[in-house]
Amino acid sequence: MKGINLEIQEKEIVSIVGASGAGKTTLLQILGTLDRPDGGTLMLAGTDVFKLRDKEISGFRNRQIGFVFQFHQLLPEFNALENACLPAYIKGTSKLEAELRARELFKFLNVEARATHKPNQLSGGEQQRVAVARALINKPAVVFADEPSGNLDSKNADELHQLFFQLRQEFGQTFVIVTHNKELADMADRKLEIADGMIKA
Repeated sequence: MKGINLEIQEKEIVSIVGASGAGKTTLLQILGTLDRPDGGTLMLAGTDVFKLRDKEISGFRNRQIGFVFQFHQLLPEFNALENACLPAYIKGTSKLEAELRARELFKFLNVEARATHKPNQLSGGEQQRVAVARALINKPAVVFADEPSGNLDSKNADELHQLFFQLRQEFGQTFVIVTHNKELADMADRKLEIADGMIKA
């Protein structure tokens, strides 16, 4: 990253595009607190994140940040509901409260009937919807998505793209999405292009 100065508003949907190796995922990893930058400041939800110690950052990430990846990363030994609830359990939320929140999200995401199914019993689109529910379970300030539809067929990809905007409307969610999908990138409120570690003007 080279001198990136970026401000993202609450409830904004921002797409990040660029050639492979341009720095998209690196930027997302830093914004998501998964990597520490050599310098600079990251203010998120009113917190100067990299002034926190590593353990504090982990807790902050759990409470304030959601992630959706190209490969859903669901744990095979747990059913869909349990997978979605894991970040809430880590946060210390009661089982009852976590499951109520997960079922609310499952209903909205149209996977309510699949709650007790293991990941290998779900379609690719269903798995990704469960992953979206997991990202939203703690009501994060922002969700970072890295090629979220890259492993889906065109129908499921289109449905997932529409979901982001429905989630913004329903829950006021902020999204930052790295994508090679031109349609998704162009749908966003703002499209940022990265080249050689810099945002192109």
